[in-house]
Amino acid sequence: MEHPRRERMQDVGVAALVAVLGLVEVWLPMESVYGSGSPVVSSAGIVAFAALLSQRRTRPRLALAALAVWPVLGVMTGGSLQVLFLGQLVPMLVLVYSLARHAPGRLRWLTAVAMAVLLVVADLFLPLLRDPGELVFHWGAVTLAFLCGHGLRVSADRAAAAAEHAAAAAVRAHQAETTARERAAAAVAEERARIARELHDIVAHAVGVIVVQAGAAEQVVDDDPAFARRALAAIRSTGAGALTEMRRMVHMLRELEPVGAFTPQPGVDALPELVGAVRESGLEVDVEVTGERTPLAAGLDLTAYRIVQEALTNVRRHSVAERARVALHFGEADLRIRVSDGGPARSAEGEPGHGIVGMRERAALFGGTLTVTSAPGFTVDAVLPLEGA
Repeated sequence: MEHPRRERMQDVGVAALVAVLGLVEVWLPMESVYGSGSPVVSSAGIVAFAALLSQRRTRPRLALAALAVWPVLGVMTGGSLQVLFLGQLVPMLVLVYSLARHAPGRLRWLTAVAMAVLLVVADLFLPLLRDPGELVFHWGAVTLAFLCGHGLRVSADRAAAAAEHAAAAAVRAHQAETTARERAAAAVAEERARIARELHDIVAHAVGVIVVQAGAAEQVVDDDPAFARRALAAIRSTGAGALTEMRRMVHMLRELEPVGAFTPQPGVDALPELVGAVRESGLEVDVEVTGERTPLAAGLDLTAYRIVQEALTNVRRHSVAERARVALHFGEADLRIRVSDGGPARSAEGEPGHGIVGMRERAALFGGTLTVTSAPGFTVDAVLPLEGA
């Protein structure tokens, strides 16, 4: 919304400036005024042309109608018009450039044709414009204005097409990378399942042999000590072999784990990366950490991170604030988290989410509490006990 509004204000400003210059030229008057027409008629034409010129980007078809202002006034006055530089030629140059730069499709070429027709009519009915030097000047100025606007439009279209192509290529590359990662993860999971089955078979076989040998040795330990010793030796050998196989399988499992495929869950240490990503989205975030930092259990560490993450997400979704504040205080018995913004809130759109419920459940899981207030801005306060952390 802000960008179109700024464009409209710029267009109105340009049109107003053109109108002021033309009126000053007529009523001062300047030496660039030729002909014996009425200054009142010229002023009306200048104002009408400027009003239509103010629509040069928002309603280009309406702006094109400005080229009919002076021919209409010429017919109404029987051809008795003043010839103006600032009041007529300059606004026409601005209009031709603007439509060549911003008008859609065929409207640009319709602008060129309409302007050419207007110049031909003016050259035929206004003797002041038939001088060779004057002909070269106003035809050259109009042509240059159109070519400048058209050239910038072509360059902008090419840049947009290149950006769109690059974005599509980036999406395809990301999809290919995601697919490759998923396939690699699936291959790792399949291999681990195969190794788990092998490990189960090895251990089950070894334990079965050990049970049989132990039972046999128990029955003959008094009558045949030599057989009992052989059974115990078999048990020892079988157990040692099974242990060796288990170690080999565990080693293989470790080597099969790809780097980054099973990364640890984020915690408080990952908050700088989270804050950096939020700032890139346009929301400024101030972070304050107080108290003596203590190591947190993995689950509690993840819970603290997720509460900050979800609270900042709520700020971006439900508040028009441009700045938020994250405060973490490490106390002796608890970790206190506060995420706040200055508001005000956006108008409610769509179904409400479950972010606050999720934050409360995470806090309650570790015996903590979470409260939310919405005045004057959106504030989340969480208290997470450190006992057992």
